[in-house]
Amino acid sequence: MHLYNKIKSKSDSNTKQFAVLIDPDSYSENSLKEVVSISEKSLVDYFFVGGSLLTTTKFHETVAFIKSNSSIPAIIFPGSSIQIDYSADAILFLSLISGRNPDLLIGQHVQAAPLLKASSLEVISTGYILIDSGRSTTASYISNTTPIPHDKDDIAVCTALAGQYLGQKLIYLDGGSGADNAISTSMISSIKNAIDIPIIIGGGINTAKAAKKASLAGADIVVVGNTIEKNPSVIKEISEAIHSI
Repeated sequence: MHLYNKIKSKSDSNTKQFAVLIDPDSYSENSLKEVVSISEKSLVDYFFVGGSLLTTTKFHETVAFIKSNSSIPAIIFPGSSIQIDYSADAILFLSLISGRNPDLLIGQHVQAAPLLKASSLEVISTGYILIDSGRSTTASYISNTTPIPHDKDDIAVCTALAGQYLGQKLIYLDGGSGADNAISTSMISSIKNAIDIPIIIGGGINTAKAAKKASLAGADIVVVGNTIEKNPSVIKEISEAIHSI
């Protein structure tokens, strides 16, 4: 089964999913080994691999390590068109629909398209929406865009709906790496009630309780990154909380 079909099928049956976000810059070989091992034991659904800004050459090594040491699908979460690895299982083809930067709406995609055509990667078109999280994040700075205000549910709903009508298969709401505040449950539930495609939520989720709240509000996939970098042992607790729904 293609990964998108799996994601959509679980969304349709209200089965919640958990993705561990791996920023290659943030992991040594030993710390990556620990996270992969705990994730396997904790029944994590996906690894998302990538970052807004990569300052090392460890992207390909990271994907290769995950593929060699885990049965969990590795999905590229690209910050740019150079973050492509043919050994991964899929790539989120992110279009930053909350911003007005043409390079991240379509520019990077044109550069990446022939590379993806030549690969066996499953390409999953994803409407990417940045939400203000209470602080300036790497994602908002690098993308040179203004996030949607935290309390403007109506703008977020209209943006997500536009993404669906443009043919996106997923909507990814992100507060950005190191976000102070998680995306509000009212915004998540409002979007869930307005669209018919799965919703991914990331940014600012640092406890099992917060992950469960986001899932109950309507998130189909909850993504956690920063918190796991600091304390990998939380993977088990977060996974149990999400999968208990």
